[in-house]
Amino acid sequence: MDPTTKFKIAQFICGDDKDKHPIYRSSSYLTRFFQDSGIDATHDGSSRNPWTASVLDDLNGYDLQKVILRLASPKLYGGDRAQIKLALMTLNEILAVEGLKIRFNGPVPELVKETPNYNFDDTPEERELTPLPPPNFDNLGLESGIAEILLSRWREVQSCIDSNATVSAVIMMGSMLEGFLMGTMQRNPQIANSTASAPKKDGKAKHFAEWTLNDMIEVAHEVGWIQLDVKKFSHALRDFRNIIHPYQQLVYRTNPDRDTCNISWLVVQAACNDIADWIKKNEFKGHNPDHR
Repeated sequence: MDPTTKFKIAQFICGDDKDKHPIYRSSSYLTRFFQDSGIDATHDGSSRNPWTASVLDDLNGYDLQKVILRLASPKLYGGDRAQIKLALMTLNEILAVEGLKIRFNGPVPELVKETPNYNFDDTPEERELTPLPPPNFDNLGLESGIAEILLSRWREVQSCIDSNATVSAVIMMGSMLEGFLMGTMQRNPQIANSTASAPKKDGKAKHFAEWTLNDMIEVAHEVGWIQLDVKKFSHALRDFRNIIHPYQQLVYRTNPDRDTCNISWLVVQAACNDIADWIKKNEFKGHNPDHR
């Protein structure tokens, strides 16, 4: 297995990114996880991600498979469907490059071979993302005061880009997208909560305050608020946004340059305008079931 794949599995085990990893594990819980998986490893107090990666590097194929299947097991998450779904989605994304996929045989996860499809010629043609002006937030009927904040952040993002403050710009983009998605969901709770992608707890949709940006992006695409191209690029932006934490940036070993920043900005512009178009076409034509 490629070292990059192992490192991503190590990140999953440590669980620093709540949008992609179901469980955060501190030092003692790392030890417990490996021992529960039948691996004799005790955390030595060093940086968690590199240490976990070193443990995985020392495992033979059989033991590595045990660890992966343990990460996918519903028992590890106490049957929490939202956590199980997130674990399966993230693990299969990681394993795809190895020609592997996790499937369930009842409650038991199995690791199977699957040829990944990287023939992008077979995918639907995507639109070209181009610079767009901000939508008229004031006319979208969002919660009082949020329109002014979103417009202010739009302008602040552009100021950061113009001054080459790329990290600040990307973080602001993520917060603005999350705020707009949250505002749209609060105006359309019935639509958002009834989707298959809505995170659940005890069989009911979680309160919006408990949703992650990952949840919001998936739901937004499922109900048609954003198009497929924006959905895919929004997930990439979400990863960059997480570098708001300096140690997360250290783990990712990334620093968004101007090109990355400009691409991310096109994604956010497209997302905001997609959402605004949906609101105008549906809410203000009497088709919104959440507002009579």
